[in-house]
This record gives sequence, C-alpha cells and structure tokens, in this order.
Amino acid sequence: MSQQKIPEESVEQLVPTKPRDARTRAKVHTELGALYLQNGNLAVALEELSIAIAIDPEYAKAYGARGIAGFHAHEIAFADQDFRRGLSLDANDPEINNNYGWFLCQIGREKEAIGYFQRAIKNPLYETPERAYLNAGACYAKLGDLALAEEYIQHSLHIVPNNAQALLELIGINYRRGHLAEAKQQLASLLRRTEPSAEALWLGVRIERRLGDRVAEAKYGSQLRRRFPLSPEAQELLKGNFE
Repeated sequence: MSQQKIPEESVEQLVPTKPRDARTRAKVHTELGALYLQNGNLAVALEELSIAIAIDPEYAKAYGARGIAGFHAHEIAFADQDFRRGLSLDANDPEINNNYGWFLCQIGREKEAIGYFQRAIKNPLYETPERAYLNAGACYAKLGDLALAEEYIQHSLHIVPNNAQALLELIGINYRRGHLAEAKQQLASLLRRTEPSAEALWLGVRIERRLGDRVAEAKYGSQLRRRFPLSPEAQELLKGNFE
C-alpha cells in the first residue's frame, strides 16, 4: 500500500524538547516511530518504538506499532510477540486488534485473524472501523468465502464511499467469480480516478490474460514493471505465476 511521504521537518517537530512524564514521552516516541515507518525509514522507526517501550514498558500502543514495523522488517516472530504483548496490556484497543488481524492474515493465519477484526469492529470507540471491515473482507477473500468478503467490504464502503482499496477488493472478487467483463470495466473506471498501485496493475494483467486480450495484458504488465519493479506483484509477473 503506497503512502504519502511526510516532510522530515514535520517529523522533527515531534521530537521532545523538555522533560515530560513517562507515558507522554512514550507516546511522542511512538508517534515518531509511526511517522518514520510511514516515510519508509524502517530502522529509525524501530529505534523510536524501542525507545518508547524502554521509557514506558506498559504502553500498549508502542508494542502494536512495533509489531507493524517488525512485520515490515521480516521479523515475524518478534512482531507476533509485540502484538500479543500489546493486547495483553490493552485487550480492547481496536487499532491493535485490527493491525494484529491484518498481520495474521498476511502470514497465512487467516482464520485466527477474523476474531481480532470483529473485536475491533465491535468497539464503539473505534474511530476508523472501515479499516477493520475492509481487512476482514480481504481476509475472507483469502479464505475463499467471497460472499462474506463482499459483505464486509460493502460495510467498509458504506462508511467511506469510493475508497480505492475497497473498490479494488470488490474487483478482485468479481475476477475470482469469473465476472471478467465487469471486473475489466470496474478496474478501468477506478484507474481513471486514482493512481495505479502494483496490486491494481497486477489484477489488470490477470483479468486481460483470462479475457485473451494480449495487448491490454502487455500494457498492464509494462506499467507494473516500470512503476513497481521491486514489488511482489512484479516478481510474480516475471515468474509467470498468474494465479
């Protein structure tokens, strides 16, 4: 998922300049870590989050954020440990529940993930439940339950209409159902309104391949290799793994 870079001066404004209580300092370092992670600076993100935990070992959100960073650093066991530690400190935190569910779904533990998404969704204080609905839908799609996947994604779109990632998930469902003409039209419409992601271009390659349109397939493939040469999707294209 592509994310907008945050100017370094904006990040630096969060650096603590005067003594504060431990929780406040830990919160600041956690926010710094999250911003560095968003900017793609994984090493500094992990450092900031570890500082936050050292300052306040009982701050659940720091563990949750370091769990995400650990996943991106391919430290799966440590990431899992951080998520579980965060939830042991605050079992009802909706963001940690959602992110842990997402993590589990990424590493092939989809069935375990669903309960964490549901816990996040049921929390009335969760400010962004559309994320958990969308992640649950994507996870159900991985499990092959396309009806439930669509149901959850539609819930997400009801909260935030026209979300590009949710619409892309629905297009993927149509592709898997064999509704290729509809998926082709929906993807073209989406890409007229949004910047293409590696995931969208890869879906375009596969839709056009199954429709037998080699020219359109080649165009999507060329864009994928040019824009996202190091993406997992580009690697799958090079290997010829279309399904």
